[in-house]
Amino acid sequence: MEPIVTRLPDNFRWPGGHRLAIIFNIAYEAWSDGQAPGIGPMGNVLKPGYFDTNAHSWASFGLVRGIHRLVDIAEKHGIKTSVMVNGVICERDPATVARLAALGHEIVNHSWGMDVIPVYFEEAEERANIERNHALLMKTAGVVPVGWISPRGTGSPISSRLLAEAGYLHHGDVNDDDRPYVMEFGGHRIVGIPLTMDVNDLPTCIRYGQGPRHMLDTFDDTLAAMRAEEAPLMLDVTAHTHVLGRPSGAWVYDEIMARVKKAGDVWVCTREEMARHVLASL
Repeated sequence: MEPIVTRLPDNFRWPGGHRLAIIFNIAYEAWSDGQAPGIGPMGNVLKPGYFDTNAHSWASFGLVRGIHRLVDIAEKHGIKTSVMVNGVICERDPATVARLAALGHEIVNHSWGMDVIPVYFEEAEERANIERNHALLMKTAGVVPVGWISPRGTGSPISSRLLAEAGYLHHGDVNDDDRPYVMEFGGHRIVGIPLTMDVNDLPTCIRYGQGPRHMLDTFDDTLAAMRAEEAPLMLDVTAHTHVLGRPSGAWVYDEIMARVKKAGDVWVCTREEMARHVLASL
C-alpha cells in the first residue's frame, strides 16, 4: 500500500511563529547478546567468524558512562531530548530507562538491538519486533512510546505502514525532505521526521574521521544556511552515548545546546512535540 503523502507548505510555521525547529537526539544503543558493532574505533574489520572485543567494549561505554553524561548536559540546559532506546537495554539497565522518562525525555522505540534491523524481517517478524519492544519500553519506562527509529535508520518497505497501524505518531526512517511530512495509510496517519546526518556524531567522527569540533562548525554553518532561507526547516542534533558521550566530545553537545538556548528564532522540541504539531496543523 502506497501512502498518501502531505508535505509542509512554505508558509507553515512552528509554534511561536518560528520558521526553524531543532531536535536534540540521544542514541542510547546496545547490541544483542553475543553481537558487536560491525566496526569499532580502530576502523578495520576483523576476519569473519571472530568476535570483535574492541568494538564491543567501545560500544558498551554508552551504557556505563555516556548516557549519564549526555543527559546531565541536557538537564543543565533544561532541554528535553528524544532518546532512542533499544529494547535490550531495558533488561540491562532498566533504572536508567525509567529515569530518562521520569525526567521528561521522550523514549523512542529503537528496535530490540542495533543488529535487529527491520529490513531483514518478514511482515510477521517485524510486527512482533515492534510489539515486543513497545511492551518492554512501556513496562520499563512507564510511558507509551509513540515514536520509532530503526537501527541505522533502515526500516523495511512496509515499516511506515506497520507503525501507523500500531498507533505510532512518528518515525525517523526517512531522509527525503528537510521538513517532516505526513504519511497516511488507510486512515492511519504517521509523521515522517527526517533523521538528518548533517550534525550527527557517528558519521562525522567515526565514518569520516573528523574531530568533535568539526561537528560544532557544521552546526554553526548549517544553522546560518537555514536562516538564509525562507522555508520552514528542521534540524536534529544527534549524539550517540558511545561516541559523543565521552569527555572529548560531550563538550560539543553542551556548546551546541548553549548556543541554541541563546537563539531567539528557533523552536526547540522533541520528535513527539514536532509530530503532534504537524498532525494538528495538516
